[in-house]
Amino acid sequence: MEATTTTTTPHHVIAIVNNNNGVEESNNNYDNVAHHENQNNSNNNNNKEDSSSRVVKLLSSSLVPITRCCCYLNKNLDTRKTIHSIKVGVSLVLVSLFYLLNPLFDQVGENAMWAIMTVVVTFEFYPGATLGKGINRGLGTTLGGALGCLTAFFAQNIGGTANSIIIAILIFVSGSIATYFRLVPSIKKRYDYGVMIFILTFNLVAVSGVRADDPVWEIARQRLLTIAMGFIVCVCVSLFVFPLWASDELHRSIFTTFFHVANSIQPCFHLDDQHSKFEESGFNDNNFALCNSVLNSKSKEELLANFAKWEPWHGKFGFSYPWEKYLKIGDVLREVAASIITVGRCLQSSKQAMASLRESDSIELESWEAIGSKISWALQELGESMKEMRKLDHDDSNSISTKLKAAKAELSLVISMSKVSSLDNGEVLAIASFVLLLTQVLDKVDQLVKLVDELGHHARFRTP
Repeated sequence: MEATTTTTTPHHVIAIVNNNNGVEESNNNYDNVAHHENQNNSNNNNNKEDSSSRVVKLLSSSLVPITRCCCYLNKNLDTRKTIHSIKVGVSLVLVSLFYLLNPLFDQVGENAMWAIMTVVVTFEFYPGATLGKGINRGLGTTLGGALGCLTAFFAQNIGGTANSIIIAILIFVSGSIATYFRLVPSIKKRYDYGVMIFILTFNLVAVSGVRADDPVWEIARQRLLTIAMGFIVCVCVSLFVFPLWASDELHRSIFTTFFHVANSIQPCFHLDDQHSKFEESGFNDNNFALCNSVLNSKSKEELLANFAKWEPWHGKFGFSYPWEKYLKIGDVLREVAASIITVGRCLQSSKQAMASLRESDSIELESWEAIGSKISWALQELGESMKEMRKLDHDDSNSISTKLKAAKAELSLVISMSKVSSLDNGEVLAIASFVLLLTQVLDKVDQLVKLVDELGHHARFRTP
């Protein structure tokens, strides 16, 4: 028992001592672990802070080019082109529903591809262009499909080898005649696309009817139906979702041209510092650039006028609007711009003669500049009248016609012939050419007054 006690007591003592040491060691270990954990947490926090700072730096560095890109797009992106692009995307989504939705696909089938093709081919920037192209496509498809069905039906009834021969002959005849009419200028101007679709549809229907399992008229009917669906989608989106009218663009282009020509003609009459202007070549670069842009606007205006004729009634433009008057005004404006360029070239080639006139007082500078101011004022007034769509006022003594008559009278009195006779023959010829060109400019401006007056009468401009 004692041995057991003595052995157990020391055992308990040792156990107690060991337990105390273990508690102290465990406390020390706990402190060490806590210290290491605190260090790890601090390191992790530092790492998180470093990683977050790196993320912030990365985002800030990536936002810089994105911001620059957005600023670039904001400055250079054309809003009208963006609207047109979105409208095309919406139309493609709508016609794609014939494929994506099972109920619609069951009704239309694989012919839904023709609706998608119609949107891609028909949708144009202006509603008039879309409407004209869609009508051309519809007429060409209807006429070509009908004649193709008759051709295929007639050839199938004959049968045998004559079937292919008859189809080949009719394809040759229809293709040749349609292509000839396509080259006629009056037809090519407005119906070129329709004639091309007629040739395409006639050949497809006539040839496919030979080997098709289904009746040829059923194939033509399904394709015509899907084409009509695509055309309806194009027209609805183009007309009712932010329409971009060609008529507005043509109207804006014409009255802006008046202002361009008026700004270009003013430097021709500042003869007091004309020599310095020519030496700096600023007259040619800055003022002739506007005239050159006017000379290059003919094809654009004709295209806009063609699109405007297809557009429905909208805004201040109704049916049968006199768009041909706009084209005539544009032609005369281009003639005035060409005359201004010629006047400028004449001044450049006759600088010595003009300098002699200034030195010898053979030219009245005040009257000369007054003529230029009247011509420029007349062009600006015509542009304002076109812009505001109001008629010209001919009853006032300060009307455009009255000012132009006064300018023509002053032009004959600007140069003193007794003093000009003292100049050389070459200098006199240069001055005479210059005066003749200005007389032509005055006549063209007077013609513009009559054309704008006729346009105001036919288009029913408001009275001033």
